[in-house]
Amino acid sequence: MPSVLLIISGSIAAYKGLELIRLLRTENVRVRVILTSGGAQFITPLSCAALSGEPVYSDLFSLTEETEMGHIRLAREADLVVVAPASANLIAKAAQGRADDLASATLLTTKAPLLMAPAMNVEMWQHPATQANVALLKERGVSFVGPEEGELACGEIGFGKMTESVSICADIMEKLYGTRPLKGLKALVTAGPTQEPLDPVRYFSNSSSGKQGYAIAEALLQKGARVILITGPSSLQAPTGTQLIPVQTAEEMWKATESHLPADLAICTAAVADWRVAVPSPQKLKKEKGLSPLSLKPNPDILASLAHHKMRPRLLIGFAAETENVLENAKAKLSKCDWIVANDVSQGVFGSDNTKVHFLNPHVCESWPSSSKKEVATKLVSYVIGALK
Repeated sequence: MPSVLLIISGSIAAYKGLELIRLLRTENVRVRVILTSGGAQFITPLSCAALSGEPVYSDLFSLTEETEMGHIRLAREADLVVVAPASANLIAKAAQGRADDLASATLLTTKAPLLMAPAMNVEMWQHPATQANVALLKERGVSFVGPEEGELACGEIGFGKMTESVSICADIMEKLYGTRPLKGLKALVTAGPTQEPLDPVRYFSNSSSGKQGYAIAEALLQKGARVILITGPSSLQAPTGTQLIPVQTAEEMWKATESHLPADLAICTAAVADWRVAVPSPQKLKKEKGLSPLSLKPNPDILASLAHHKMRPRLLIGFAAETENVLENAKAKLSKCDWIVANDVSQGVFGSDNTKVHFLNPHVCESWPSSSKKEVATKLVSYVIGALK
């Protein structure tokens, strides 16, 4: 998960910093906040902490803060430092290399990219000193977003209004991930195993961990997609920003998947049980009585169901976990979907962080090199982008 250090300085626009925290959290970004003494005149540390889920830092000379999370560590652990709002005073400190409070000391120690969103009176913004400071910071590689022209808090009209949080968030996401080509698209991802009850305390299942599906969900989020993650039982934490739909059985997964149509994209990574017990025992089966032959019935074929649905996704991708004749069996499943990703699970791939897969569509058969499941997810999503955009 990427990490942003947000510095909120003294400006009436500080309230927009709260909205920015909320927007970044919905985008699966970790947000740590430094609230300056000026910023604390307009919003409270409690508000920042409640929205970010993280402690809020403010005092350079706090024994507790410097022991638990010193300003050097704060600066080094950030993938991006954002100052929003950026007051004329803090811009001046950054340009001059001053370090007399936590915010300015952190700006002096960070090696992360820096983005500033100025907010101030129009006369302050246009003053030659401020313009010289901004020009100097830009020469050093600092990025700026805004300010905008409009009615200011003081009632004057002109440049100095802080850019809206949604635009700043979009700029941040582009700096963290590059362009977000799947923004506005809806993706369904199924993941993990299913559990089919035998009696009230037993079930049959498989060893799928859900790691591949969760990695794909995160990769899709990073490219801007809205992700519905429909998952069987798993110990994994879903990426922040997904809409998580937990299910247990194959039938529940099938119903959940269909209920979230229409979608632009569906990627079915779940290891769904092909059969279920026709009539699960209402009571725990006793070993003393022995086990009668089980009567099984087929579970819904989720991939085939999506393929023939009147709201079929534009792009439908299946996963095939095979133990023999991997490519032949995978090719047979192409009649149900647009693409297949196949792997050999006979060598303990379930639960592992690494895998080796084959990518197939009606025109291509590629064997991808052994890699992590996150790398497979990234590569697959790059193919998705090429197909949908």
